[in-house]
Amino acid sequence: MLPLNLFDWLALSVFAACWLGYATVVDRVPAIRARSVIMAMDEHRRRWMLATLARENRIADIAAIGNLMQSTGFLATTSILILGGLVAMLGASDLGQRVVAALPWASVPSEALWEIKIGLLLLIFINAFFELTWALRQFNYGSILVGAMPSRPGDPEGPPQAEAAARVLNRAARHFTTGLRSYYFGLAALAWIVHPLALVAASLFVMRELHRREFRSAVRDALRPQG
Repeated sequence: MLPLNLFDWLALSVFAACWLGYATVVDRVPAIRARSVIMAMDEHRRRWMLATLARENRIADIAAIGNLMQSTGFLATTSILILGGLVAMLGASDLGQRVVAALPWASVPSEALWEIKIGLLLLIFINAFFELTWALRQFNYGSILVGAMPSRPGDPEGPPQAEAAARVLNRAARHFTTGLRSYYFGLAALAWIVHPLALVAASLFVMRELHRREFRSAVRDALRPQG
């Protein structure tokens, strides 16, 4: 029997619905995805790759992809450090219980429940690591495709090569976004250590912030086609 009470199960259900439900709707429902900042950036990356064909010197394009790889690599490395800290926390349940007990309105977990809560965080950041490292590899593939683009204007192989590069970079950006969402919901899952209701509140807050930034932000308005 798992040491979870009704509030724990309710909190986990809300957490899963917010994370998995939001990702499924935004990423897999075309009508909704078309209004997101993610889809707008997909089109801009496609235009970027087509514009690259007109440049003989593509050092700036490769450098831009390199900057994307640096930020992705930073988050992937950070997820490894977080995982190391979480593994250490698994063996410090007594210390964790004392820290939680000092917090007002906190629900002090048993040793088994502590391990379950830390285990959830481990799964979240393992997922973040795999998503971010796969995004990093795809950005690397994209830089190779840019380097392989024909340098002669009007070359018939140019547009298909640019389209292929855009598809690879868009896939990389999608996995980067998925890894970044894991960070957001990892912070929400951290609230479960304090209390199940804190997990519910944090999950709803994270989902609201993701929706605001991807659908209702000033950035989305700036990327929306004018006219």
